[in-house]
Amino acid sequence: MTQESTSFSIKDWSENDRPREKLSLNGSSALSDAELIAILIGSGNREMSAVELSRLILNHAGNSLDKLGKMSIKELMKFKGIGEAKAITIAAAMELGKRRASELPATRPVITCSDDAFKVLLPIIGDLPHEEFWIVYLNNSHKVLAKHQISKGGFTGTMVDTRIVFQKAVEEAAVAMILAHNHPSGKLMPSADDKRLTQKLIEAGKLMDVKVLDHLIITSDNFYSFADHNLM
Repeated sequence: MTQESTSFSIKDWSENDRPREKLSLNGSSALSDAELIAILIGSGNREMSAVELSRLILNHAGNSLDKLGKMSIKELMKFKGIGEAKAITIAAAMELGKRRASELPATRPVITCSDDAFKVLLPIIGDLPHEEFWIVYLNNSHKVLAKHQISKGGFTGTMVDTRIVFQKAVEEAAVAMILAHNHPSGKLMPSADDKRLTQKLIEAGKLMDVKVLDHLIITSDNFYSFADHNLM
């Protein structure tokens, strides 16, 4: 007998218990995280339903969608009933959620403090396993014009080309910018290289008439602001 024929498929449940029908009738917000994941995987295994399996996976991730999104395909496949196709489906859904969160809203946000910038950048680089350097370009009202990845590095660093930084500034007609990079290690303190790069870009900005307002170091749940620590 195949596993598929003995698994608990959503289509075999009573109508009131089917997440798909529940979503159709009441909207996605009416479903729990486990029910939404159950829709993605479609069926459970011989011992548990899709919802029960989804609850088990979420419990393993500390009931955190953020931690679930960081789980690898191989980690997800360790759960009985989760093959490669289902693991990839979960990973793809988590990535879509991340990308949606990172999109600019219809009304461009205004950066008034370091916390505003952190909220814009966290969904982009907060949970990456490698370093990336990004810049948020602003107009004269400090509204966000664009966000650009300048470089992508390894676990401990990334190179930044000053020419690319200001080429993008000219393309966006920006008058100000906020620098940002992540520390996968979770450590927030800036390195000597971080400080040198910041000063280099501040000086270049003076020549280009583009003000560097701040440099944020971002982790999965916190940030360090150069401006807040009087390093600008």
